[in-house]
Amino acid sequence: MTSDLFGRHRAVLPDWLALYYEDPLEITHGEGRHVWDAAGNKYLDFFGGILTTMTAHALPEVAKAVGEQAGRILHSSTLYLNRPMVELAERVACLSGIPDARVFFTTSGTEANDTALLLATAYRRSNTILAMRNSYHGRSFSAVGVTGNRGWSPTSLSPLQTLYVHGGVRTRGPYAHLDDREFTDACVDDLKDLLGHTRAPAALIAEPVQGVGGFTSPPDGLYAAFREVLHERGILWIADEVQTGWGRTGEHFWGWQAHGQNGPPDIVTFAKGIGNGMSVGGVVARAEIMNCLDANSISTFGGTQVTMAAGLANLAYLLEHDLQGNARRVGGLLLERLRSVAARVPHVREVRGRGLMIGVELTRPGTDEAAPEAASAVLEEARAGGLLIGKGGGHDTSALRIAPPMSLTVAEAEEGAAILERALRSV
Repeated sequence: MTSDLFGRHRAVLPDWLALYYEDPLEITHGEGRHVWDAAGNKYLDFFGGILTTMTAHALPEVAKAVGEQAGRILHSSTLYLNRPMVELAERVACLSGIPDARVFFTTSGTEANDTALLLATAYRRSNTILAMRNSYHGRSFSAVGVTGNRGWSPTSLSPLQTLYVHGGVRTRGPYAHLDDREFTDACVDDLKDLLGHTRAPAALIAEPVQGVGGFTSPPDGLYAAFREVLHERGILWIADEVQTGWGRTGEHFWGWQAHGQNGPPDIVTFAKGIGNGMSVGGVVARAEIMNCLDANSISTFGGTQVTMAAGLANLAYLLEHDLQGNARRVGGLLLERLRSVAARVPHVREVRGRGLMIGVELTRPGTDEAAPEAASAVLEEARAGGLLIGKGGGHDTSALRIAPPMSLTVAEAEEGAAILERALRSV
Protein backbone atom coordinates (compact mmCIF):
# COMPACT_ATOMS: atom_id res chain seq x y z
CA MET A 1 0.00 0.00 0.00
CA THR A 2 2.79 2.41 0.91
CA SER A 3 4.73 1.70 -2.31
CA ASP A 4 1.58 2.34 -4.33
CA LEU A 5 1.02 5.64 -2.51
CA PHE A 6 4.68 6.56 -3.08
CA GLY A 7 4.28 5.98 -6.81
CA ARG A 8 1.16 8.12 -6.90
CA HIS A 9 3.01 10.81 -4.90
CA ARG A 10 5.84 10.91 -7.42
CA ALA A 11 3.41 11.06 -10.32
CA VAL A 12 1.57 14.18 -9.20
CA LEU A 13 3.78 16.08 -6.70
CA PRO A 14 7.04 18.02 -7.30
CA ASP A 15 10.38 16.21 -7.34
CA TRP A 16 11.74 18.79 -4.87
CA LEU A 17 9.15 17.92 -2.22
CA ALA A 18 11.44 16.22 0.30
CA LEU A 19 10.52 12.85 1.81
CA TYR A 20 12.29 11.04 4.66
CA TYR A 21 13.42 7.41 4.38
CA GLU A 22 14.28 5.11 1.50
CA ASP A 23 10.86 3.55 1.98
CA PRO A 24 8.74 6.63 2.77
CA LEU A 25 6.46 6.48 5.79
CA GLU A 26 2.69 7.07 5.82
CA ILE A 27 1.58 8.12 9.31
CA THR A 28 -2.08 7.31 9.86
CA HIS A 29 -2.78 8.28 13.47
CA GLY A 30 -1.17 9.31 16.76
CA GLU A 31 -1.73 9.58 20.48
CA GLY A 32 0.40 11.33 23.07
CA ARG A 33 4.02 11.06 21.97
CA HIS A 34 3.42 8.10 19.63
CA VAL A 35 2.31 7.65 16.02
CA TRP A 36 1.39 4.62 13.89
CA ASP A 37 2.05 3.93 10.21
CA ALA A 38 -0.18 2.32 7.61
CA ALA A 39 1.27 -1.10 8.40
CA GLY A 40 0.40 -0.76 12.09
CA ASN A 41 3.95 -0.11 13.32
CA LYS A 42 4.19 2.11 16.40
CA TYR A 43 6.83 4.85 16.75
CA LEU A 44 7.95 7.16 19.51
CA ASP A 45 7.80 10.57 17.84
CA PHE A 46 10.84 12.77 18.53
CA PHE A 47 10.14 15.24 15.71
CA GLY A 48 6.46 16.14 16.08
CA GLY A 49 5.71 16.97 12.46
CA ILE A 50 8.71 19.34 12.37
CA LEU A 51 8.20 20.78 15.90
CA THR A 52 4.52 21.33 15.21
CA THR A 53 2.79 18.76 17.43
CA MET A 54 3.85 20.77 20.45
CA THR A 55 1.72 19.36 23.26
CA ALA A 56 0.66 15.85 22.17
CA HIS A 57 -0.91 13.91 19.33
CA ALA A 58 -4.71 13.77 19.51
CA LEU A 59 -4.76 16.03 22.57
CA PRO A 60 -8.38 15.75 23.80
CA GLU A 61 -8.63 19.43 24.76
CA VAL A 62 -7.62 20.56 21.27
CA ALA A 63 -9.74 17.95 19.49
CA LYS A 64 -12.76 18.99 21.55
CA ALA A 65 -12.24 22.70 20.83
CA VAL A 66 -11.84 22.05 17.09
CA GLY A 67 -14.93 19.84 16.95
CA GLU A 68 -17.12 22.28 18.84
CA GLN A 69 -15.99 25.23 16.70
CA ALA A 70 -16.42 23.23 13.48
CA GLY A 71 -19.99 22.52 14.54
CA ARG A 72 -20.67 26.26 14.72
CA ILE A 73 -18.67 27.85 11.89
CA LEU A 74 -15.32 26.98 10.32
CA HIS A 75 -14.45 30.20 8.58
CA SER A 76 -15.57 33.72 7.71
CA SER A 77 -12.29 35.60 6.85
CA THR A 78 -10.93 38.73 8.53
CA LEU A 79 -13.62 40.89 6.91
CA TYR A 80 -15.84 40.06 9.89
CA LEU A 81 -15.34 40.27 13.63
CA ASN A 82 -13.96 37.01 14.95
CA ARG A 83 -14.13 36.33 18.69
CA PRO A 84 -11.61 33.42 18.84
CA MET A 85 -9.09 35.47 16.85
CA VAL A 86 -9.41 38.46 19.16
CA GLU A 87 -9.10 36.24 22.25
CA LEU A 88 -5.97 34.49 20.98
CA ALA A 89 -4.45 37.81 19.85
CA GLU A 90 -5.00 39.23 23.35
CA ARG A 91 -3.19 36.27 24.92
CA VAL A 92 -0.30 36.33 22.44
CA ALA A 93 0.14 40.11 22.76
CA CYS A 94 0.29 39.81 26.54
CA LEU A 95 2.82 36.95 26.39
CA SER A 96 5.00 38.54 23.68
CA GLY A 97 6.89 41.02 25.89
CA ILE A 98 6.44 43.70 23.22
CA PRO A 99 4.84 46.94 24.47
CA ASP A 100 1.64 48.13 22.77
CA ALA A 101 1.66 44.94 20.72
CA ARG A 102 -0.51 44.18 17.72
CA VAL A 103 -0.95 40.65 16.34
CA PHE A 104 -1.60 39.52 12.76
CA PHE A 105 -2.39 35.86 12.13
CA THR A 106 -1.19 33.90 9.11
CA THR A 107 -1.37 30.26 8.08
CA SER A 108 2.33 29.37 8.43
CA GLY A 109 5.75 30.45 9.61
CA THR A 110 6.76 31.22 6.03
CA GLU A 111 3.84 33.62 5.68
CA ALA A 112 4.59 35.13 9.10
CA ASN A 113 8.19 35.88 8.13
CA ASP A 114 7.05 37.19 4.76
CA THR A 115 4.71 39.60 6.58
CA ALA A 116 7.45 40.67 8.99
CA LEU A 117 9.72 41.50 6.06
CA LEU A 118 6.92 43.50 4.44
CA LEU A 119 6.36 45.47 7.65
CA ALA A 120 10.06 46.13 8.27
CA THR A 121 10.84 47.26 4.73
CA ALA A 122 7.74 49.47 4.56
CA TYR A 123 8.42 51.01 7.97
CA ARG A 124 12.09 51.68 7.25
CA ARG A 125 11.74 52.47 3.53
CA SER A 126 14.59 50.09 2.77
CA ASN A 127 14.77 46.69 1.07
CA THR A 128 18.11 45.74 2.66
CA ILE A 129 17.87 42.94 5.21
CA LEU A 130 20.49 41.52 7.55
CA ALA A 131 20.23 37.76 8.10
CA MET A 132 22.33 35.10 9.77
CA ARG A 133 24.49 32.58 7.98
CA ASN A 134 23.05 29.04 8.22
CA SER A 135 19.53 30.44 8.73
CA TYR A 136 16.16 29.26 7.40
CA HIS A 137 13.02 31.40 7.29
CA GLY A 138 10.59 29.61 4.95
CA ARG A 139 9.88 28.79 1.34
CA SER A 140 8.21 31.93 -0.08
CA PHE A 141 10.09 34.14 -2.54
CA SER A 142 11.07 36.71 0.09
CA ALA A 143 11.76 34.13 2.82
CA VAL A 144 14.08 32.16 0.54
CA GLY A 145 15.77 35.48 -0.23
CA VAL A 146 16.88 35.83 3.42
CA THR A 147 17.68 32.15 4.02
CA GLY A 148 21.38 31.56 4.63
CA ASN A 149 21.33 27.78 4.06
CA ARG A 150 22.16 26.66 0.51
CA GLY A 151 20.32 23.36 0.89
CA TRP A 152 17.01 25.22 1.28
CA SER A 153 17.62 28.19 -1.04
CA PRO A 154 16.73 27.24 -4.64
CA THR A 155 17.25 30.70 -6.16
CA SER A 156 19.42 33.78 -5.67
CA LEU A 157 16.71 35.99 -7.17
CA SER A 158 15.00 38.10 -4.53
CA PRO A 159 13.07 41.35 -3.98
CA LEU A 160 15.51 42.05 -1.13
CA GLN A 161 19.18 42.86 -0.77
CA THR A 162 20.36 40.44 1.88
CA LEU A 163 23.63 40.73 3.81
CA TYR A 164 24.69 37.80 5.97
CA VAL A 165 26.13 38.24 9.44
CA HIS A 166 28.35 35.98 11.56
CA GLY A 167 27.19 34.49 14.83
CA GLY A 168 24.43 31.91 14.40
CA VAL A 169 26.80 28.93 14.67
CA ARG A 170 28.99 28.84 17.77
CA THR A 171 31.33 25.95 16.98
CA ARG A 172 32.13 26.52 13.30
CA GLY A 173 33.42 29.44 11.25
CA PRO A 174 36.21 31.97 11.69
CA TYR A 175 35.40 32.79 15.34
CA ALA A 176 34.80 29.26 16.64
CA HIS A 177 38.12 29.17 18.49
CA LEU A 178 37.26 32.21 20.65
CA ASP A 179 35.62 32.08 24.06
CA ASP A 180 32.01 33.26 24.35
CA ARG A 181 32.84 36.87 25.20
CA GLU A 182 35.45 37.16 22.45
CA PHE A 183 33.08 35.42 20.01
CA THR A 184 30.33 37.96 20.72
CA ASP A 185 32.74 40.90 20.46
CA ALA A 186 34.08 39.63 17.12
CA CYS A 187 30.56 39.20 15.72
CA VAL A 188 29.59 42.70 16.87
CA ASP A 189 32.71 44.15 15.25
CA ASP A 190 31.86 42.30 12.04
CA LEU A 191 28.32 43.72 12.15
CA LYS A 192 29.61 47.26 12.65
CA ASP A 193 32.04 46.86 9.77
CA LEU A 194 29.29 45.49 7.52
CA LEU A 195 27.01 48.43 8.33
CA GLY A 196 29.78 50.80 7.28
CA HIS A 197 29.61 49.43 3.73
CA THR A 198 25.90 49.54 2.99
CA ARG A 199 22.84 51.72 3.03
CA ALA A 200 20.91 51.51 6.29
CA PRO A 201 19.13 48.13 6.41
CA ALA A 202 15.50 47.71 7.38
CA ALA A 203 16.01 44.91 9.88
CA LEU A 204 17.97 41.95 11.15
CA ILE A 205 16.00 38.69 11.04
CA ALA A 206 17.37 35.90 13.23
CA GLU A 207 16.33 32.61 14.79
CA PRO A 208 17.43 32.46 18.45
CA VAL A 209 18.16 28.78 17.78
CA GLN A 210 18.59 27.90 14.12
CA GLY A 211 16.15 25.11 13.31
CA VAL A 212 16.81 23.69 9.84
CA GLY A 213 20.45 24.66 10.40
CA GLY A 214 20.77 21.86 12.95
CA PHE A 215 19.72 23.49 16.24
CA THR A 216 22.76 25.75 16.41
CA SER A 217 22.84 28.95 18.46
CA PRO A 218 25.20 31.74 19.53
CA PRO A 219 26.23 32.49 23.11
CA ASP A 220 23.44 34.01 25.19
CA GLY A 221 23.45 37.78 24.82
CA LEU A 222 24.74 37.95 21.24
CA TYR A 223 21.51 39.39 19.84
CA ALA A 224 21.30 41.79 22.78
CA ALA A 225 24.73 43.09 21.76
CA PHE A 226 23.56 43.27 18.14
CA ARG A 227 20.41 45.11 19.26
CA GLU A 228 22.48 47.86 20.84
CA VAL A 229 24.23 48.46 17.53
CA LEU A 230 21.01 48.18 15.52
CA HIS A 231 18.99 50.43 17.81
CA GLU A 232 21.51 53.26 17.47
CA ARG A 233 20.87 53.20 13.72
CA GLY A 234 17.09 52.65 13.84
CA ILE A 235 17.39 49.14 12.39
CA LEU A 236 14.66 46.72 13.51
CA TRP A 237 15.19 43.31 15.10
CA ILE A 238 12.91 40.49 13.91
CA ALA A 239 13.03 37.36 16.10
CA ASP A 240 11.95 34.30 14.13
CA GLU A 241 10.36 32.21 16.89
CA VAL A 242 8.66 29.75 14.55
CA GLN A 243 10.59 26.86 16.13
CA THR A 244 11.83 28.33 19.43
CA GLY A 245 8.61 29.85 20.76
CA TRP A 246 6.13 28.71 23.44
CA GLY A 247 8.71 27.45 25.95
CA ARG A 248 10.35 24.72 23.88
CA THR A 249 13.84 25.81 24.93
CA GLY A 250 12.85 25.29 28.57
CA GLU A 251 14.75 28.20 30.06
CA HIS A 252 12.58 30.83 28.38
CA PHE A 253 9.11 31.16 26.89
CA TRP A 254 10.63 32.86 23.83
CA GLY A 255 14.07 32.17 22.45
CA TRP A 256 14.83 35.90 22.27
CA GLN A 257 14.69 36.14 26.07
CA ALA A 258 18.20 34.63 26.22
CA HIS A 259 19.22 37.85 24.45
CA GLY A 260 16.80 40.29 26.08
CA GLN A 261 19.17 42.49 28.05
CA ASN A 262 18.53 45.44 25.71
CA GLY A 263 14.79 44.91 25.42
CA PRO A 264 12.46 42.79 23.32
CA PRO A 265 12.55 42.51 19.53
CA ASP A 266 10.61 44.99 17.43
CA ILE A 267 8.86 42.12 15.65
CA VAL A 268 8.33 38.48 16.66
CA THR A 269 7.11 35.79 14.27
CA PHE A 270 5.56 32.51 15.41
CA ALA A 271 3.85 29.41 14.01
CA LYS A 272 4.20 25.61 14.24
CA GLY A 273 3.51 24.54 17.82
CA ILE A 274 0.79 27.04 18.72
CA GLY A 275 -1.76 25.21 16.53
CA ASN A 276 -0.55 21.70 17.49
CA GLY A 277 -0.97 20.73 13.83
CA MET A 278 -3.56 23.28 12.74
CA SER A 279 -2.32 25.96 10.33
CA VAL A 280 -1.54 28.89 12.60
CA GLY A 281 1.23 31.44 12.25
CA GLY A 282 1.51 35.07 13.11
CA VAL A 283 3.41 38.30 13.66
CA VAL A 284 3.61 40.46 16.79
CA ALA A 285 4.92 44.01 16.49
CA ARG A 286 4.67 47.40 18.14
CA ALA A 287 1.57 49.24 16.97
CA GLU A 288 3.54 51.91 15.08
CA ILE A 289 5.25 49.18 13.03
CA MET A 290 2.20 46.96 12.51
CA ASN A 291 0.10 49.95 11.47
CA CYS A 292 2.64 51.44 9.05
CA LEU A 293 1.06 49.97 5.90
CA ASP A 294 -0.85 52.59 3.90
CA ALA A 295 -3.10 50.22 1.94
CA ASN A 296 -5.87 47.80 2.86
CA SER A 297 -5.15 44.16 3.54
CA ILE A 298 -6.97 41.06 4.72
CA SER A 299 -6.23 37.40 5.38
CA THR A 300 -8.62 34.87 3.91
CA PHE A 301 -7.44 31.96 6.04
CA GLY A 302 -5.20 33.54 8.68
CA GLY A 303 -7.07 33.65 11.98
CA THR A 304 -9.95 31.49 10.79
CA GLN A 305 -12.22 30.40 13.65
CA VAL A 306 -11.39 26.72 13.80
CA THR A 307 -7.61 27.26 13.90
CA MET A 308 -7.96 29.98 16.52
CA ALA A 309 -10.04 27.63 18.68
CA ALA A 310 -7.24 25.08 18.41
CA GLY A 311 -4.62 27.68 19.30
CA LEU A 312 -6.54 28.87 22.35
CA ALA A 313 -7.06 25.36 23.68
CA ASN A 314 -3.47 24.35 22.96
CA LEU A 315 -1.96 27.45 24.59
CA ALA A 316 -4.17 27.01 27.65
CA TYR A 317 -3.04 23.38 28.01
CA LEU A 318 0.63 24.37 27.59
CA LEU A 319 0.42 27.02 30.32
CA GLU A 320 -1.76 25.08 32.76
CA HIS A 321 0.48 22.01 32.60
CA ASP A 322 3.78 23.98 32.67
CA LEU A 323 5.12 22.31 29.54
CA GLN A 324 7.93 24.87 29.49
CA GLY A 325 9.07 23.52 32.85
CA ASN A 326 8.73 19.97 31.55
CA ALA A 327 10.84 20.85 28.51
CA ARG A 328 13.51 22.22 30.83
CA ARG A 329 13.50 19.20 33.18
CA VAL A 330 13.04 16.32 30.74
CA GLY A 331 15.03 18.05 28.02
CA GLY A 332 17.94 18.54 30.41
CA LEU A 333 17.94 14.84 31.28
CA LEU A 334 17.74 13.84 27.62
CA LEU A 335 20.57 16.21 26.67
CA GLU A 336 22.88 14.79 29.33
CA ARG A 337 21.95 11.22 28.40
CA LEU A 338 22.79 11.87 24.74
CA ARG A 339 26.05 13.58 25.64
CA SER A 340 26.99 10.49 27.61
CA VAL A 341 26.22 8.36 24.56
CA ALA A 342 28.15 10.70 22.26
CA ALA A 343 31.30 10.38 24.34
CA ARG A 344 31.47 6.73 23.23
CA VAL A 345 30.54 7.20 19.56
CA PRO A 346 33.43 8.50 17.39
CA HIS A 347 31.32 10.07 14.64
CA VAL A 348 29.37 12.35 16.99
CA ARG A 349 31.04 15.75 16.90
CA GLU A 350 28.68 17.61 19.20
CA VAL A 351 25.43 17.30 21.13
CA ARG A 352 23.88 20.75 21.59
CA GLY A 353 20.64 22.51 22.30
CA ARG A 354 18.39 23.41 25.19
CA GLY A 355 15.07 22.15 26.44
CA LEU A 356 13.42 19.80 23.98
CA MET A 357 15.35 21.19 21.02
CA ILE A 358 18.48 19.05 20.69
CA GLY A 359 20.91 18.61 17.82
CA VAL A 360 23.40 15.76 17.37
CA GLU A 361 26.02 16.67 14.76
CA LEU A 362 27.76 13.83 12.93
CA THR A 363 31.13 14.00 11.20
CA ARG A 364 33.55 11.54 9.70
CA PRO A 365 35.52 10.19 12.69
CA GLY A 366 38.66 12.14 13.45
CA THR A 367 37.68 15.06 11.22
CA ASP A 368 35.36 18.06 11.09
CA GLU A 369 33.91 16.91 7.76
CA ALA A 370 30.13 16.64 7.65
CA ALA A 371 28.76 13.10 7.32
CA PRO A 372 25.34 13.35 5.65
CA GLU A 373 25.39 9.66 4.77
CA ALA A 374 25.80 8.82 8.46
CA ALA A 375 22.89 11.09 9.40
CA SER A 376 20.68 9.36 6.84
CA ALA A 377 21.78 5.94 8.08
CA VAL A 378 21.01 6.84 11.71
CA LEU A 379 17.61 8.16 10.65
CA GLU A 380 16.84 4.78 9.04
CA GLU A 381 18.13 2.76 11.98
CA ALA A 382 16.18 4.86 14.46
CA ARG A 383 13.01 4.26 12.49
CA ALA A 384 13.70 0.53 12.44
CA GLY A 385 14.00 0.70 16.22
CA GLY A 386 10.70 2.55 16.60
CA LEU A 387 11.88 6.18 16.83
CA LEU A 388 11.24 9.10 14.47
CA ILE A 389 13.76 11.96 14.44
CA GLY A 390 14.66 14.76 12.01
CA LYS A 391 17.83 15.99 10.39
CA GLY A 392 19.32 19.28 9.25
CA GLY A 393 22.59 21.16 9.07
CA GLY A 394 24.45 23.95 7.36
CA HIS A 395 27.07 23.20 4.71
CA ASP A 396 25.70 19.66 4.61
CA THR A 397 22.82 17.81 6.26
CA SER A 398 24.67 16.01 9.01
CA ALA A 399 22.85 16.95 12.22
CA LEU A 400 20.09 14.90 13.81
CA ARG A 401 17.20 17.03 15.09
CA ILE A 402 15.36 15.93 18.23
CA ALA A 403 12.22 17.86 19.19
CA PRO A 404 9.47 15.70 20.72
CA PRO A 405 6.13 16.99 21.98
CA MET A 406 6.75 19.04 25.12
CA SER A 407 4.70 16.65 27.28
CA LEU A 408 7.43 14.00 26.87
CA THR A 409 7.87 11.86 29.99
CA VAL A 410 11.15 10.82 31.59
CA ALA A 411 10.47 7.18 30.68
CA GLU A 412 9.86 8.12 27.03
CA ALA A 413 13.02 10.21 26.98
CA GLU A 414 15.02 7.23 28.25
CA GLU A 415 13.37 4.92 25.72
CA GLY A 416 14.13 7.28 22.84
CA ALA A 417 17.72 7.82 23.96
CA ALA A 418 18.29 4.06 24.12
CA ILE A 419 16.94 3.57 20.58
CA LEU A 420 19.04 6.46 19.29
CA GLU A 421 22.15 5.09 21.02
CA ARG A 422 21.70 1.75 19.22
CA ALA A 423 21.19 3.57 15.92
CA LEU A 424 24.32 5.67 16.40
CA ARG A 425 26.42 2.65 17.33
CA SER A 426 25.20 0.75 14.25
CA VAL A 427 26.70 3.23 11.77
